[in-house]
Amino acid sequence: MTINNPAKRHSISDLFLSKSDIVRSKWDIVLLAACLACSQTAFGQEQKVSRGADSLKSIVLNPVVVTGTGTYHRADNSPVAVKVISSKDLQDTHASNLQEALSRLTTNVTTHTNGMGTFVNVNGVSDDYVVILENGKRISGDDRWNRINMANVKRVEIFSGAASALYGSEAIAGVINIITDDSHEPLTASAYTKLMNHGRLQEEINLDVNAGKFSSHTSYGHQQADNWQVNHYQAFDEGGSEVLKLTGRPMSTAFKSDNITEKLEWKFNERWSAYLRGSYYDYRTDRPQKATYFTQKTAKNAATGEKNYTYSERQAYTYDLYHKSYTYGAGARWAPNRRAYIYLDVYSDNFSSKYDYWQTADKEAYDETRKRTHYTDETLRGIFRLAGWNKLSAGLQLIQESLHSQSDNIRFETTATYNVFAQDEIKIAGGLEAVVAFRLAHNEHFGSAFTPNVGLFYHVGGFRVRTSYAGGYRTPSLSQLYATDQAKTTARYTLYNPSLKPEKNNFYNLNLEYGNKWMTASVSGFVNKIRDMINYRTLTQAEIDGDSHLSSLYSEGWTTIRKRDNIDRASLCGVNVSLKLLLPCGFTLSGSYAYTDSKAKTRSLDKKTQQYLFTESPVDKSVRNVYNVFASWDHDWSNYHLNVTLNGHIQSRRYSSTYGYADGYSQWDLTTRHTVSMAHFVVEPGLGVENVFNQRDTSPWNANFSTISPGRSFIVSVRLKY
Repeated sequence: MTINNPAKRHSISDLFLSKSDIVRSKWDIVLLAACLACSQTAFGQEQKVSRGADSLKSIVLNPVVVTGTGTYHRADNSPVAVKVISSKDLQDTHASNLQEALSRLTTNVTTHTNGMGTFVNVNGVSDDYVVILENGKRISGDDRWNRINMANVKRVEIFSGAASALYGSEAIAGVINIITDDSHEPLTASAYTKLMNHGRLQEEINLDVNAGKFSSHTSYGHQQADNWQVNHYQAFDEGGSEVLKLTGRPMSTAFKSDNITEKLEWKFNERWSAYLRGSYYDYRTDRPQKATYFTQKTAKNAATGEKNYTYSERQAYTYDLYHKSYTYGAGARWAPNRRAYIYLDVYSDNFSSKYDYWQTADKEAYDETRKRTHYTDETLRGIFRLAGWNKLSAGLQLIQESLHSQSDNIRFETTATYNVFAQDEIKIAGGLEAVVAFRLAHNEHFGSAFTPNVGLFYHVGGFRVRTSYAGGYRTPSLSQLYATDQAKTTARYTLYNPSLKPEKNNFYNLNLEYGNKWMTASVSGFVNKIRDMINYRTLTQAEIDGDSHLSSLYSEGWTTIRKRDNIDRASLCGVNVSLKLLLPCGFTLSGSYAYTDSKAKTRSLDKKTQQYLFTESPVDKSVRNVYNVFASWDHDWSNYHLNVTLNGHIQSRRYSSTYGYADGYSQWDLTTRHTVSMAHFVVEPGLGVENVFNQRDTSPWNANFSTISPGRSFIVSVRLKY
C-alpha cells in the first residue's frame, strides 16, 4: 500500500501507522534513491516501477503487511514475522503458478507432484494445515493453489505458525495471503503470454477501470500443458530381479484450465465503501486414451515350487478429471471515525469434481460426481484504536459447509461452525509490544474449542526480536467423516467414521532479525506439536467378527477393512536462516536455508499377531534440508531496462510413508526480462532457461519421483501493459 499525501487523505492505514513509520528523513531518501535506483529493497520490500522516456526509476518501500495480525503494519514494525515476496521477485523467476513461486522463493515450502496432483508441504506438514487467502479472503476447494492469476499478484505474505485464533480451522502450520495488484489509474490493461517445452502455455489478461467512486478489476488466466514421460518403463520384481515393461502412463498429465475473476468497488465517501466479487474456474485433464500398461500375476508351480510370472496389457485410463468452481461475495466497510473501522464480508466458494468417463469397447461415455462442496463464510469484525498504545480487533464469524459425493457414497452432509474472536495489540514500553488473541469456536459436530495466541515483540534500532505461542486446531473434513471407499484391486474397504475428533497443536516460535537499507538477516526457530492426527486404522479380526456388517464385507472378499481415526501424532522442530544483500550497481543477492526435523508416531496393525504397534518415521512428504539462492542484476539504458536472474532450489531427500525416500535434487533457472517503455505503453519480452543443468529423475513409472521436471526447457514470454 502506498500512502499519498496523508495530510489530505485518510485511509485504513492511518489507523495503524504512526508518523514515524511514514516520515523518513530527506537525507535517507536521497541516498537510497541515488545508490539503489535499480535494486530491490533488502528488507520487507515492495517495489513500484515508474517507467518514463528517460529512465526507469525504482522507488524502494517497506511494504504494509496485514497477514500476521489482521491489521496493517510496516513489515519491520509488525509484531509477528511475515515474509513478503514482491511482484518483482515473482516476475523475475517467471513462475507459472503459486506453488512454483513459493518453492523457488522461500525454503518453508516444498512441492511434490505425482499422478494424484501436486502436494504442497509447508513447515514440514501438508497444506491441509495451511490457510490460503486472497486479499484476506479464504480460498477453499481442491484446486485452490491453481486459482491465482500470477500476473496480477502485487505481493505474497507468508506467516509461519499456528494462527487459528485469527483465521480459524486449518491454520496449524501457517497462512499464505495473496495481495492482488488492483490499479487505481483511470485505465490499466495488461497481457502476459509464456511458452515452454511440452506444450506449456500460460496466458493472463488484466483490466482495471476507475471512474470517480466506481472501480472494476477484471482478470483472466489460461494454462495448459501436454503429457510427458521421462522414463517410458515401469519396473516389476521377478524373484529379486527387476523386469521393465513399457507403460503409456505419463509422469505429468496434460491439462487445460481457465480462470476469470471480477471485483466491483464503490467508495461512496471516506466513511463508506462496498464491493462485489466473483470468479469462475475450470480444469480438465487430457489423458492419452490409447495408453496401455502391464499388470503382473504370480503363480506357484505345485510340483517344483518355482514361481511363474505372467504379464497382461491393459488400458491405462478410462476417464478424465474435470474440476470447476465458482465464487461470489460482497462486503462493506464503515468508518464512523478515525479510530474505528467496521467490516462485513460474505463469501461463498462452490467446488465440484467429476470423473468424465469416455466410451470404451464395453461401456458408453458417462459422468460420475467425485465431489461437490459448498463453503460459505459470513464475518462481521471491527478494528478499534482505543488509545495510542492499544489496538483491539474483534468479530463474529459463521462458516457453513456441505458435501455430496457419488463416488464416496455421500448423499448430502453439512456442518456449521460459530466463531467469536478477539485480538489486542498493546505497546507496553519503549520498543516492547505484545499481542494477545483468542478464538472460541463451536462446531455442531465437535462442540467448542478455545485457541489462544500470545506474542511479544521488541525492537531497537535495526534489531527485532519476536517470540510467540499459539494453539491451533483443525476440524475433520466432511469427506474424512463420511466417505466410504472401495479399492477392488487391493481388496480394501474404507469405512466412514463420524466420531472423529479435531486435530490440535501447540506452536512455539522465536525470530531474530536485523535490517537496514542495505541488508537484512533473519533466524527463526519453531517447535510444532500436533496431536490426534487423522489416519487410516486397519480393523482387527476381533472387531470384524463382532460386527455382522463387517463380517459380511469380509466374506465378500474385502481382506482389509479400515476406517479413519485419531491415531497419529507429530512433533516438528526447525530453523530458518535467510540473508539478503543490496549490492552496488544494481545487484541483489539472497540466500536462505531451512532445516526441519519431523517425527510422526503412527499406530498400525500387525495382521499376524493382531496387535497394534507404534512406529516412528518422518512426517509424510517432509524434507529435512532446503536451500534457495537468488541473484539478480538490474540496469537501465535510456528507456530500456534489463533484468537477469539466477534462481537455485536445492533440497535433500523427501520422505513418503508409502514409497520411502525420494532422492534429493537441485534445479537452477536463468531468466531475463527486457523492458521497453514507450509513452503509455510498456513492452516486456522475456527469455530464459528452466533447469539449466538438465536435472531429471529417470526412475521407472510409479516411483517416488524427486522431481517430475522434463529436463532443460526454454522460456519465451512477452508482457504488454497500457
